[in-house]
Amino acid sequence: MKKNTSGPRFKALLEEAKITTTGFAEFLDAVPQKAHNWYTRGVPAHCMEEVARKLSVNSEWLKTGEGPKDARHLRLLDESGHTFDAQSIRGVYTVIEPTDIELPFYKEAAITPGSHKTHVVKDPEQSFRLPRNYLDSLEIKHTDAICARMIGNSMGERIEDGSLLGIDCGLKDIVDGEIYAIEHDGMLRIKYLHRIPGNAIRMRSHNRVEYPDEIFRAAQIEEQNIQVLGWVFWWSTLNKRRPKVPFL
Repeated sequence: MKKNTSGPRFKALLEEAKITTTGFAEFLDAVPQKAHNWYTRGVPAHCMEEVARKLSVNSEWLKTGEGPKDARHLRLLDESGHTFDAQSIRGVYTVIEPTDIELPFYKEAAITPGSHKTHVVKDPEQSFRLPRNYLDSLEIKHTDAICARMIGNSMGERIEDGSLLGIDCGLKDIVDGEIYAIEHDGMLRIKYLHRIPGNAIRMRSHNRVEYPDEIFRAAQIEEQNIQVLGWVFWWSTLNKRRPKVPFL
């Protein structure tokens, strides 16, 4: 039987993941002193598989230092379907094989504080995840996908105010009747687009009663700095009210 020399490797794994002995013991529902003793005595045989699984390593490598360190088949899934490594023990995900793609969030913001002039910029404090298979099924490059939020009711009842949007910046060519995100002189707009002869475009809202069609000639497109940001391929819609149950 090969000797259990797991102590130094166990200690190194915790240090690499910046996990305290106490934190790991709580994660295992064990006494911290016992886990600390493993640094010198090694991880006990009856705990080896569980510890290796939670640290995303091969149990044989942890025990003896032999064989491959990596053990993809041992990695766990959380309720969202992400595989994760030991970083999750301290509440910070390091997604190794994500089933989701993290989309950067863009918004309309003032160019300078207090200014009425706006532009569409990335918000480093926000992002949103969408399932990888959504993007793959539409042949969207992951690096081309961004998200934004619908502001206003011009697209209601199709896309409600406040809905999150998925935008493919790799598709800026106008396909008549598709929904696009547009930056219009610094303003973020979501509209159906149609091409018109003479390099003109028509912007159409879903709520055409309140928002009639707008037509922009080629010169106006340039003067008003109208740019297609990308094709809107996904949106969420939150019901604005909770129904009241009768007779209660």
